Amino acid sequence: MKNSSLWLGAFFLFGVFSTEAQEKKMALEEAIQLAMTQSTEAKMADTKVATKAFEMQSVKNRQYPDLKVSGQYQRLTNADVNLKIGGGGEEGSSAAPKVNQLMLGQASASVPLFAGFKIQNNIKVAENLYQAEQYTAKNTKEQLALDVVKLYVNLYKAQESTQLITENIKSAEQRVKDFKAMEANGLIARNDLLKAQLQVSNYKIALEDAKKNVSTINFQLATLLKLPESTQIVPNAAVFDKNNILNATAEDALSGRNDLEAIRSQQKAADANVKIAQANYYPSISLMGGYIALDLQNVMTVTNAMNFGVGLSYDLTSIFKNGKEVKAAKSKAHEAEQVVEMMTDRVKVENQQANENYQLALKQNKVYQEAVEQATENYRIVKDKYDNGLSDTNDLLEADVEQLQSKINLAYSKANSIEKYYTALAAGGKLTSSVTLTKN
Repeated sequence: MKNSSLWLGAFFLFGVFSTEAQEKKMALEEAIQLAMTQSTEAKMADTKVATKAFEMQSVKNRQYPDLKVSGQYQRLTNADVNLKIGGGGEEGSSAAPKVNQLMLGQASASVPLFAGFKIQNNIKVAENLYQAEQYTAKNTKEQLALDVVKLYVNLYKAQESTQLITENIKSAEQRVKDFKAMEANGLIARNDLLKAQLQVSNYKIALEDAKKNVSTINFQLATLLKLPESTQIVPNAAVFDKNNILNATAEDALSGRNDLEAIRSQQKAADANVKIAQANYYPSISLMGGYIALDLQNVMTVTNAMNFGVGLSYDLTSIFKNGKEVKAAKSKAHEAEQVVEMMTDRVKVENQQANENYQLALKQNKVYQEAVEQATENYRIVKDKYDNGLSDTNDLLEADVEQLQSKINLAYSKANSIEKYYTALAAGGKLTSSVTLTKN
């Protein structure tokens, strides 16, 4: 009974440890969603958008009235009070009042009426910068999605290489066994056996390299997606068997690229900054009002002292000094315009290049499919010739290597086609919008 408990405990512990490195089959859409919601880069992008929203609200608050309330209570030490008015009698006929305290309360309000449209243009600047940050956040997530695609594709490549090499090692080891028996019976030279054994060793070296790549890429992807480091991600092979049709034009890219839209919003903010600089040529006018209550002990009490009026402020030196500020603002606006033009050209080039790369990948994939058929048939023919003594060991081993390489090339080609497809979508600003995301 005691031994049974020990075995049960050992089995439970083994189950616990075995689940630590749990495999997780993951669709590409799920990986993209995790990156856009859980990664630090995505969260930081959202935080920056929230910061810009607060800054915009702060700027908008400047158009509202300023209301200030203050109060004072002060103790005075035997103040000498000499009233110049309201004595009412002969000099010295009454003693000076004893004053030991002062209480003062006041409230003031100020409403901006005109400031050369500076407030309105400051609001426009803040709104455009907020929009630019929103587009920047979307572009950040678009690039994150593309990074996920590349890691996902590379992980598929590494895992496919591992699987194909492992399968080839099994057949190569069986060949070594057969060669050992043939060498023992004097049917082949020992040199042929050594060549077969060397091929197995080379395959094993390639296998270890492929396993290293799987571990490295898997760790990178799991870290990006904020998954446990021990998670073994298994890409969905069905993703790489799809025939994707790409419909992307330069016009779509110019209207869909978030990084281009962000720069356009920054250009609008720069144009508004020119108007802000020009506003310094105008005076500032505000409506003011207030209330004062005062109590000077034993001297006077003032209540209901209301005041209102109009305030005017004008910096005369701005007539001479502000010209440089306006020129600097206009120069920055011109820079922003040139950046938009440069980015527009860049988007066109990237979109055209990405489309061409995808079409090339599709053509290469067809060739690699034919190559697998050719390499498989070539190995079959060489194997038949070898079995009939019409081909030597070198030909057999070379055909085996070519067959393995053709299968690896095909797997890589399928993966590259998917990567080029999503790269083209990203170049057109359609990557995240083309992926069906589920809400958590």
